[in-house]
Amino acid sequence: MSTILVILLILAAVAAIAVFWVIGLYNGLVTFRNRYKNAFSQIDVQLKRRYDLIPNLIETAKTYMAHEKDTLEAVIKARNQASSAREAVASAPTSAAALQTLNQAEAGLTAAMTRFSIVQEAYPDLKANQNFLALQSQLEGTENRITVARKDYNEAVQSYNTQIRTFPAIIGAKLIYGAKPMIPFAATTPGSETAPKVDFGGAAPASAPANVNTAAPASSAAAAQ
Repeated sequence: MSTILVILLILAAVAAIAVFWVIGLYNGLVTFRNRYKNAFSQIDVQLKRRYDLIPNLIETAKTYMAHEKDTLEAVIKARNQASSAREAVASAPTSAAALQTLNQAEAGLTAAMTRFSIVQEAYPDLKANQNFLALQSQLEGTENRITVARKDYNEAVQSYNTQIRTFPAIIGAKLIYGAKPMIPFAATTPGSETAPKVDFGGAAPASAPANVNTAAPASSAAAAQ
C-alpha cells in the first residue's frame, strides 16, 4: 500500500470522526435545549391558569372593595403585563430576553397581589364569600404547581448552560450551533429560590375603610379584560 493511499485513508478516517463528533454534539445540544423548552411548557400551562383565575378573583372582590379601586386595577394591569410577557416566551422559548421580561412582569404581579392580599383583610365579608374562597384555593394550588414546574425548568436550564460551557462542547456550541446561555425562571426577583406566593393571611392595613359593601355577588365573576 502506497504512502499516499495510507495518508488518504487516515484523512478520511479523521474526517469521518469529525463528522460524527459534530453530529453527536449537535444532537446533544438539541436534546438539552428541548428539555428546557418542554419544561417551560409545563410552567406555561400553570401561568395561563393563574392569569385566568386572577381576573375572576378581582371581579368578585369588586363587589366588596369599592374603596380599593386603585389596588384592584393595579392587579389587573400587572396581570395583563405578565400575560403578554408569557405569550412572548411561549412564542420564543429560546429567547433569554423574553424570559427576563417575564421575570420582571411576574415580580410586578407578585407585588400587586401581595398588596391586594393585605388590603382584603379589611373585608371579612369578602373573605367569607364562597366563590372568593374557591378561587383563592385554586390560585394557591396553581402557585404550588408553578413551584414544582419552575424547579424542573431551572434544572433543565442549568444542565443546558453547563453543556454549552463545557470543553469541547463549548467550541461547537458557539461555532456550529450558535448556542447562548438561558436564564432561570425567577418568578419573583432575580435570584429568588421561591415561586410567587399569594399570602391571604396578611395583617389588615391600619387605615381600613369603615364602609364596606357586604352584599354577596349575584353570580360568579366574569373574567376581566
